[in-house]
Amino acid sequence: MTAIDNPVQVDPDKLMGFVFNAVGEVGAALNAALVVMGDELGYYRALAEHGPTTPPELAERTGTDEHYAREWLNAQAAGSYVTYDADSGRYTLPPEQAIALTDETSPAFVVGLFQIAHGTIRDTPSVTQAARSGDGIGWHQHNNDVYVGCERFFRPSYLANLAGEWLPQLDGVVD
Repeated sequence: MTAIDNPVQVDPDKLMGFVFNAVGEVGAALNAALVVMGDELGYYRALAEHGPTTPPELAERTGTDEHYAREWLNAQAAGSYVTYDADSGRYTLPPEQAIALTDETSPAFVVGLFQIAHGTIRDTPSVTQAARSGDGIGWHQHNNDVYVGCERFFRPSYLANLAGEWLPQLDGVVD
């Protein structure tokens, strides 16, 4: 990479605004992997089922390493996915987050969306190669998290709305 050859005026406020926005987006991308991890390891379900939990308790309930459970909990607390009580050393999954992160029948369930992001990031090499070659990328060639994430994210809304809300809006489809 080289610097821009022709000098341009840079608005430092706009530059820093962009940098802070980019940092936020990278944080969100990194957290997508942690949400997928928390789902796959059963961390969210264990927190929802057992209430306020310490890292050793979470690790034992999920068959995972205490160090990783602690690091994951700290990252989730930093992002307001869980709350932390310093006096007790316990982490809690608030009820609103519990619905969005554990109830796969709720239209508010968002884990699938994080899976889509995670899978899309993992698709970067093939997308980059396709951009160079002009070849397409078939739906079947995407990372499995893209398919599974789409199903998990969209299914609750389809089940909740398709027959009762969406189809009746189409003339002649539902009597």
